[in-house]
Amino acid sequence: MTLERQHVPFLDVDATPVTVSELTAVLSAYVAEGRTRTVVGHNLHSVTLLHSDPGFRSFYDHSDVVLIDGAPVLWLWAKTGEEDDGRGPVMDYRLGSTDWIPALGNVAGLKRIAVIGAGAVANAGAVAKLREIVPGARVDGMPGEDWNTDVEDAAVEWLTGLRPQLVLLGLGMPLQEQVLARRLTMLPPAVYCAVGGAIEQIAGVQKLAPRWIGRLGLEWAWRLMLHPQRVAYRVFGEPWVLLGLLLRRRLGRQP
Repeated sequence: MTLERQHVPFLDVDATPVTVSELTAVLSAYVAEGRTRTVVGHNLHSVTLLHSDPGFRSFYDHSDVVLIDGAPVLWLWAKTGEEDDGRGPVMDYRLGSTDWIPALGNVAGLKRIAVIGAGAVANAGAVAKLREIVPGARVDGMPGEDWNTDVEDAAVEWLTGLRPQLVLLGLGMPLQEQVLARRLTMLPPAVYCAVGGAIEQIAGVQKLAPRWIGRLGLEWAWRLMLHPQRVAYRVFGEPWVLLGLLLRRRLGRQP
């Protein structure tokens, strides 16, 4: 199943804007076909990495679905006017992992799920929650703390034995994308989804922002309030790095 990529002006990246119901239909098709697929998301952090790391760019270019995660990416995409083709409100196309994971029960034929990432408590909590979300599915988990080559080898072996249909990989960006880029050809066919911190959020270990804050595009403020040391650079420093990368890229194209 092929999805149409759309260009996001100014950020100079491509994304595949879909709603939750459209994504679950796509995932149903992917599960039915049984091939290896990848699902990632774009926010300002991923855009910065894409413009600074050729390997990261290549992985995104070859991914099957690039969701619009961050509000700035969504707003800039909306400037294209593509949202005026009869589809729903713009905010319906902003899909963070915690927006679509609760809808996995609507994915047809989904019987085997693997969850990799977070600490043991959060991973177990997410596994338990997913068993509620997708009744009857087998859900297995593997924590991702202290990730190294040995743990990565063990994860490949574990997945090969399980042969899940869908894998939620939450190791943080860009580690989760780097793992998929170097290991995808060794892994069994499945839909591999890079979900960042969603494992802790689904488990309830990390408190989610109220949805009205998300719809206003203010989740960054919520995360800054809860985790100032972890989030401060992303909020106040990284946008300037991205601006410099974009200006350099634009100037480099001029004759």
